[in-house]
Amino acid sequence: MMSLLGANTSLYIWLSVLVVFIIALAVFIGFVPVNVWIKALVSGAHVSVGRLIGMKLRHVDVNMIIDNYINATKAGITLKIDDLETHYLAGGNVERVVDALIMAHGAKIPLPIETAKAIDLANRDILEAVRNSVRPIVIETPAILGVAKDGIQLAVKVKVTVKNNISKLIGGAGPDTVIARVGEGIVTAIGSADSHKQVLEHPDRISKVLLEKNLDLNTAFTIVSIDIAETKICENIGAKLLAEQAETDMKIAKSRAEERRSMAVAAEQEMRAKTQEMKAKFINAESEVPKAISSAFTQGNIGVLDYYKMQNILSDTNMRNAFGSATAKKIDKKDKDDNENN
Repeated sequence: MMSLLGANTSLYIWLSVLVVFIIALAVFIGFVPVNVWIKALVSGAHVSVGRLIGMKLRHVDVNMIIDNYINATKAGITLKIDDLETHYLAGGNVERVVDALIMAHGAKIPLPIETAKAIDLANRDILEAVRNSVRPIVIETPAILGVAKDGIQLAVKVKVTVKNNISKLIGGAGPDTVIARVGEGIVTAIGSADSHKQVLEHPDRISKVLLEKNLDLNTAFTIVSIDIAETKICENIGAKLLAEQAETDMKIAKSRAEERRSMAVAAEQEMRAKTQEMKAKFINAESEVPKAISSAFTQGNIGVLDYYKMQNILSDTNMRNAFGSATAKKIDKKDKDDNENN
């Protein structure tokens, strides 16, 4: 009886241990992604069970993180799973970062994981950036106007082949800056040419000037080549400016002539005023003559014969003046007729 009781007790113990083991195994399998752990182990990207449990407790997408970790390891990229996990928790796109690292590694482009994460967190498409580093892109400028020294205006379109500079992608200037610098260089190159024909005959001189200016400095690009797409003749700016200058000079001359005319008119009016003033003084002086004659009569300084003699002299003077005026008019009329006949 004791033997049977001992056997039953031992059986119960073993059954209890088995039940506890099964429950623990079920909890372990339910909580720990065993399939992910096995997949990582088989792929040569071993991840500890504790790491998987911690990732699950931190609400990290375990399957996505492990898949990308395996892809990176298979591509020969040395990564720490902490890098992927922290980037995921920071709100980054782990898949694009890993794809970019794999592409850069295959193209032998140096791309540290820290740089890739920073670019992705800066809302820049890291995968597209790496693609553009491998496959250059073409930036076409609008028609840029420049004037040669002979005054002819030219319109030039340029195609700039660039590739992304990964190291300058954060904080580097964008394509608008490159286009602005290219436009400035085109204006300088055309403006330094003695004739527009030199630019038309040798458009490559513009490319040489642009490449010498190091236009990709502090930008997110590296310039591969600069090619002239189109060159057109626009206007003769020099002739237009000369015409405008001549018109301006004419307006200035007219203004100065009008000023001199106004001054002459003012001087004439002033002389007329002075003439009227002198006439008034003369008339005033003449009005004193009768008074003086009357006073001379009263005082006995002159007689009647003297007065008549003075009147005869005045009449003779007026007659001579009349003759002289008529003769002067005839001479003036004759000169006028001669001028008209000539």
